[in-house]
Amino acid sequence: MKIIDLAPDDSRLTEDLLPVLLELRPHLTEDLFLSILAEGRSQGLRFTAAYDGDGVCVGAAGWRTVANTYQIRKLYVDDLVTTSAARSTGVGHALLAHLEEHARAAGCTSLTLDSGTQRTDAHRFYFRERMAVTAFNFEKPLT
Repeated sequence: MKIIDLAPDDSRLTEDLLPVLLELRPHLTEDLFLSILAEGRSQGLRFTAAYDGDGVCVGAAGWRTVANTYQIRKLYVDDLVTTSAARSTGVGHALLAHLEEHARAAGCTSLTLDSGTQRTDAHRFYFRERMAVTAFNFEKPLT
């Protein structure tokens, strides 16, 4: 497996990574994704792709480092997804390990993510990866 941090102008973002990301975020279109990339870049949004031995993208992670008063600096994972065909093959573990290396290099005190309450399979994976539920995330939709 090969893990690659993609540059903001890398064509693999839409060609390889977006189809994988759509398994987690089916509402995205290519135009919406590109607009999020453009706006998110100034907020530190980056993407990392995992490729199998055949050169097929099988995992994607969107992430950024964030400074706050609670954790001082953390690496926040916006998106973490493995294709359904490649689940339970070590892709998610490899992506998290890669992101943890980035977090340590950036002087982060933690690596965090939010996961929808319905995603019980993902929660089992996070617990196996020694992640803990440390807070509730509250949301008020604005229409």
